[in-house]
Amino acid sequence: MINGNFVSIVGGAGHVGVPLGLALSSKGYNVILIDKNKENIKKINHGEMPFIEEGCTKLLKKMISKKKIFAVPELSKVKRCKYIIVCLGTPVNNELEPNLKNFINFFYNLKQYLNNNHIIIIRSSIYPGICNKVFNIIKDRCKNLSYCPERIAQGKSLKELPKISQIISGKNTKSKLESGKIFKKVCKKIIYTKIIEAELIKLFSNAYRYINFSISNQFYMMCKNQGLDFFKIRDLMRDNYKRNTNIPKAGFTAGPCLLKDTMQLSSFYNHKFSLIHSAKLINEDLPIFIIKKLSEKYDLRKKTVGVLGLSFKAENDDIRDSLSIKLLKHLKSKKIRTLQSDEYYKDKNNIDKNLLVKKSDIIIISTPHRAYKNLKINKKKVLIDIWGLVEKK
Repeated sequence: MINGNFVSIVGGAGHVGVPLGLALSSKGYNVILIDKNKENIKKINHGEMPFIEEGCTKLLKKMISKKKIFAVPELSKVKRCKYIIVCLGTPVNNELEPNLKNFINFFYNLKQYLNNNHIIIIRSSIYPGICNKVFNIIKDRCKNLSYCPERIAQGKSLKELPKISQIISGKNTKSKLESGKIFKKVCKKIIYTKIIEAELIKLFSNAYRYINFSISNQFYMMCKNQGLDFFKIRDLMRDNYKRNTNIPKAGFTAGPCLLKDTMQLSSFYNHKFSLIHSAKLINEDLPIFIIKKLSEKYDLRKKTVGVLGLSFKAENDDIRDSLSIKLLKHLKSKKIRTLQSDEYYKDKNNIDKNLLVKKSDIIIISTPHRAYKNLKINKKKVLIDIWGLVEKK
């Protein structure tokens, strides 16, 4: 029998599912996190976060103790839950084309457990047309399909979720209103719109950010090629000039979302969005550019290069699609001696940050962890600080 107070989250043991599940359980819902990742399931059920997410550890322990949330591998558990939220990954392949075969096939498997009392909410990033494909798969069992794209910043989920407007769309009025009902419990503002608009809102948002970062990265490369201080120029551009206040810092633009979603948008537009491809070339080439500029001044085979930070973003342990890892691999492929350190991501090859600074001839701050800001670095060392974290701006 379906229980209106039960919510299942498929892909629930991941970076999107866990924070959302905790937020919902803290508002009174009974949440079942469904996932194939047995290690994450075990950790969650023992009150241990499987990754870094601000504010989640304490809340998880509390919700576990109250038996308001638990994790399981069995998809059949969705049967008793009125709300089924899908947070599965939507990757791209090696050619950066959307690879949604597993995502689509999942709904053929889900279908057997559905009836028209369920509310299916897709939270994953998908391009226009995918919701319609899903609906055609499940419609003879359940017509209540909603799309509510996730838009929170990884690492800040619990903090951002209540503040960000939730975009709600659905194939019928029931699915939209029911989805709005559950999200009203955890956020302040609900916006109802069409499914295709909701699909594009998410992709446009990430593509916009990805392209913006590429502009700053291109400016950074231009300045380096001319021997100029990018940080000084950027600061002067923004000084008492409101039209330039949103210019981002340069830095590695990476992770599991921005490039992937940007390429989904490109595919949807039949690869006619040339700006996207230019942005990709700039952002993905930044690690290579750094090595090239260093090679012009130094014989890197006679130097030790220390890489500070491996995760794709600051104060996080996630290395998925990290350009810091790409940088490290390129250095190693050229037989350059490297040292590595990270404040959060654990690896057997990591060493203490202070020891890395001491032993390295060249130091690259590839992830702007706060812990690196006050490092004491000898002026005789070569410091590459693409984020402007330590260097004079």
